[in-house]
Amino acid sequence: MLNGASCGLITHLAGSAPSGIVDRVSTPDVPIPPAPEDLRGLARGLHQVVDLAERTLSDEAGPSPVGRRIMAHLDCELADVVPVTERFPLWEHVNVQRGVDAYLAAHGGSEGWIGLAGGYHQPHENLLSLVNSAPMSRLSAANYGTAPVGPDENTEVVALGLTLAAAPDGTPVVIGIRAEQDFSPVYTGLELMAADRTAAIDTRDEIDRLIRVHNVYRGQVLSFSESEHYGNELVSFLPRPAVTAEDVILPEGVLATIEGHVVGVADWSQDLLSAGQHLKRGLLLYGPPGTGKTHTVRYLMRRQSDSTVILLTGTSIRFIDRAAALARRLQPSIVVLEDVDLVGMDRDFTPDSNPLLFSLLEAMDGVGADADVTFVLTTNRADILELALADRPGRVDLAVEIPRPDAVCRERLLRLYARHLAVEADLAHVVASTAGVTASFIKEMIRRTVLVSLRAGERPPVLRGSHFAEVLAEMGGEHNALTRSLLGAPAASEPGGQQAADREPVQHPRPWPVHPRG
Repeated sequence: MLNGASCGLITHLAGSAPSGIVDRVSTPDVPIPPAPEDLRGLARGLHQVVDLAERTLSDEAGPSPVGRRIMAHLDCELADVVPVTERFPLWEHVNVQRGVDAYLAAHGGSEGWIGLAGGYHQPHENLLSLVNSAPMSRLSAANYGTAPVGPDENTEVVALGLTLAAAPDGTPVVIGIRAEQDFSPVYTGLELMAADRTAAIDTRDEIDRLIRVHNVYRGQVLSFSESEHYGNELVSFLPRPAVTAEDVILPEGVLATIEGHVVGVADWSQDLLSAGQHLKRGLLLYGPPGTGKTHTVRYLMRRQSDSTVILLTGTSIRFIDRAAALARRLQPSIVVLEDVDLVGMDRDFTPDSNPLLFSLLEAMDGVGADADVTFVLTTNRADILELALADRPGRVDLAVEIPRPDAVCRERLLRLYARHLAVEADLAHVVASTAGVTASFIKEMIRRTVLVSLRAGERPPVLRGSHFAEVLAEMGGEHNALTRSLLGAPAASEPGGQQAADREPVQHPRPWPVHPRG
């Protein structure tokens, strides 16, 4: 039922409406549709009704329950409250929570979290504007969600809530957290409210410091990927590989060279800085597919167990700016960019249509020479990257070829992949029969040989010479040419095939043009 004021307002609106609407209402037997300008006038009038109703209810009700709690805590009117806000990527939500929790533990905040209830939250509104909206600020429990803190562990985080606390100097403040993930842009918001702006800023700065100290990503293995909504980046935890030096089969001296560049610099970081030398380094591992570049990277991840590792593959390399900034914040760290040749020259992944490789090189340079950050790039096509790297010297300090295994390495690989199996075969003959293949090929050959033994009824399986011969004949057949290519094994007539594979074992990393740091 409408009261007198409402009827008067509607009468006023009807009187001010375009005459066409009044005429059509008074003559219902004439079905003439309203003109667009008539509908716009009616919509404006209805908007005035709703706006007046909301303002009238708000004036009558006064401050909301949440507003009254905030006013009592800050000892001021809501109109005098100063908000200070900061936005973070959505994947930083857990770190914001940890920073706030650490702050509350140090500066008090035992009353717990309170929520806002009663309506729809606009994505552009800050928490203070929600508190000022009476229909939307009834007291309720805070909204919670979960966020990962490791590969297999989650924790509870506040998705929308406020808590009463004090600034570092004891001035009352209100701390709010809001996670916006239903509208673009998605973000995690940290909002401070106080009667004094300085108190809010000081509280924010201290929480920011604690976010860095208690960052959950420190010392973890992480990957960047694109979210399903709005194309934003996500950060995921990965288990740290358990690859040991015995699992990495490379020509003599190669792994030691790689370790010296990555681990050696880290071990002498403070002495190098004292001597005026840079810590940031770039390592390029290049060679045919399947030779062990990724396996070597996994060993470095395990070897540097205290380092933060950030893995970028495929199109996720476009998040290199975010990854580089995170690596600097969480140093010592390693940023791994796998198969950069596949997307490095693609212009589709950068807003300014520059090749992604250029963005990568700029991000590497922007980290700063004093940062204990290692960039590890892997590629099957060093020739694609050479010109770009030569034009921007200093991004890569060491390039190491990971070649197809020679006879010595092939025997070591056979023994590695068959170390838990019974072997009754002439390994020298198998080694000679696999000239030119890759580590991936040998690993797959062992698996197929086990299957042959199992099909022959052998439990446990036994790797016999006849089984190897059957598998090699199958994998060497014409119908398996693509399989051999996918496993990194060239045809016999190609470079690195049968003839090239029987060369003398490589004793040292073969050089690839590297230019001195500019």
